[in-house]
Amino acid sequence: MFRHKTELAGLGLAATGVAHFIAPGAFKAITAPAFPEDTDKWIMRNGASETAIGAAIALRSTRKLGFIGLAIYGAWLVFNGAKNA
Repeated sequence: MFRHKTELAGLGLAATGVAHFIAPGAFKAITAPAFPEDTDKWIMRNGASETAIGAAIALRSTRKLGFIGLAIYGAWLVFNGAKNA
């Protein structure tokens, strides 16, 4: 079905991003510490980011760009979490 495990990982990340829109309350507790102001907006923004990055990772033609985006996004989340701790 999937030619590469990375495709499945990308789709999993994209599905997690979509879940931010379907059940935003499930992400409130983990989003609020890093984004205490406008948490609900950041849940949506993070969902959009994860959907786009996951889709990029799932596609062979954009996989490298997706991983670069994931690294930047991950560093940004860690930075915000540390800044607001």
